[in-house]
Amino acid sequence: MPDRYATLRRIESLDPVADHHEILRLSSGYEFPWDYVKALEFALFRTYCVPSISGLLARTGEFAKRPQKRYDDTALLMAELVEHGYDSPRGKEALRVVNRLHGRYAIANDDLRYVLSTFVYDPVDWLTRFGWRPPSDHEALAAFHFYREVGARMGVKDIPRDYAEFRRFKEEFEEREFVYSDTNRAIGTYTIDLFCSWYPLIPARATRTAILSFLDPRMSRAFGFPRPSPTVTLLTGTALKLRSHVVRHLPPRRASTLTTQPKNRTYRGYPTGYHPSDLGAP
Repeated sequence: MPDRYATLRRIESLDPVADHHEILRLSSGYEFPWDYVKALEFALFRTYCVPSISGLLARTGEFAKRPQKRYDDTALLMAELVEHGYDSPRGKEALRVVNRLHGRYAIANDDLRYVLSTFVYDPVDWLTRFGWRPPSDHEALAAFHFYREVGARMGVKDIPRDYAEFRRFKEEFEEREFVYSDTNRAIGTYTIDLFCSWYPLIPARATRTAILSFLDPRMSRAFGFPRPSPTVTLLTGTALKLRSHVVRHLPPRRASTLTTQPKNRTYRGYPTGYHPSDLGAP
């Protein structure tokens, strides 16, 4: 069997500051592709607990009219940056799209900083709980430095220069800004309905209950969603830990799936025939 830890040794041989893009590309595209997708889904879900963020999303109408397209646009634009790098031609094109979409609205700098922080720490926390191995310090620091550079190119100001300081900002922001609002609940409901649509063979009620089991109490209160029973939470967590045990014994991935999405629901056969400028709302 191929060496399951060869990619980790490659990551450990790199510098988390100078080589942050390559480390994140290896980590998210080869070591934890499924986990990164799920972690970032819940990272974005977490941001909807902030009334100023959910209120803006409600006013745009994108979640009510085109939730799948909005999800696909966000996922693919971020994947373009990680796969190709923020200073590559496709990466620069993806950033232009992101900045164009954000530039239509007056978004508070702290809201932008917070969303950026979820891209760093939510995957780290997810992998610590459910990854087939825990993320290394190199991987955590590389994600921090990568998204710090992305944020700078988005015009986000006052991004902390220290990993621990940025995490403190995230935790303090959530403690202060996670409060219930009707728009939180509306955007959260649209998102859960979208998640349920991906599993048509499973009763929506069961999928919804499983999703709610991954929300921490502060998120549940901010959304106004009920908390599943401790038994359900234990079962869903155990299922993901069993999955991680199986994945640990699989051969290492030989090709990245970051932007290779032939079954993408909005952009069929992506990236064939598509450019980052094709993404985003018209």
